[in-house]
Amino acid sequence: MTKEEFIYIRTVSSSPSFLVGLAGGSASGKTTFIRKLSEEFGADKVCVITQDNYYKGLSEQMRDANGVVNFDHPTGIDFNRIKKDLRALLKGKTVRMVEYTFNNPDVFPKEIVYNPAPIILVEGLFVYADKGLNKMYDYRLYIDADDDITLQRRLSRDTVERGMKEEEVMYQWENHVKPAYSEFLKPHKETADYIIKNNNNFDACLKQIIQKFNEVIAK
Repeated sequence: MTKEEFIYIRTVSSSPSFLVGLAGGSASGKTTFIRKLSEEFGADKVCVITQDNYYKGLSEQMRDANGVVNFDHPTGIDFNRIKKDLRALLKGKTVRMVEYTFNNPDVFPKEIVYNPAPIILVEGLFVYADKGLNKMYDYRLYIDADDDITLQRRLSRDTVERGMKEEEVMYQWENHVKPAYSEFLKPHKETADYIIKNNNNFDACLKQIIQKFNEVIAK
C-alpha cells in the first residue's frame, strides 16, 4: 500500500486527549474536510481549533514591499497562545476566546468556546511551522491538491464570495500564497502520517480518517 492508502497507527499518547494537526495549502479543502468530520463527530468527541482565530492584530502583521498586509505568513500567528490553550485543554480545562474577523467591520466577533475532547484537532496553513507546536502532535494530517486546481478554487471563492477582483487574487497568490506554501508548508508534507489527496474529492480518505478517529476514541 502507498502512504496515501494506509493510515499508520501510532501509539496513543499518555495524554487524555489525542492531538492531531491538519495542514494544507490555500483552497486545498481544509474547511470542507473539517465540516465533514464535524458532521460525523460531535464537539464532545472532536474539538476543532482553527489557526485563523490566533492571528495577531493588524498592526503586527507583515507587509510586503508594496505595503500590502500579508496574512499568508506564520509570523502573523500567535503560536504561544495556541500552545498555551492546548496545554489547558490537555489538562481538562475549557478555553474561551473571541473570533478573529480580519478587521472586517461587517462581522461582529462571537465568543468561541473550546472544550476538552478525546481528540483535539488543530487546523490551518501553518500548524506545523512552529517547532514547539509541531512536537505536540500525536498525529499529522496533510491535505493536498495540485497548484492549478487550488488556484482555480481560490479565484472562484475570492471573486464570488469575497468580492475581490481577479488581479487582487493573483497578486496575493504570486506574492504571498505561493512563497509561503513553498517555504513553510510543503516541506512538512513528507513528515505527515497521512496525506489526503483532494484534486477531485477526499471521500475515500475521509472514511479512513473516520475509522482512525473511532479507534482512538474507543481506546
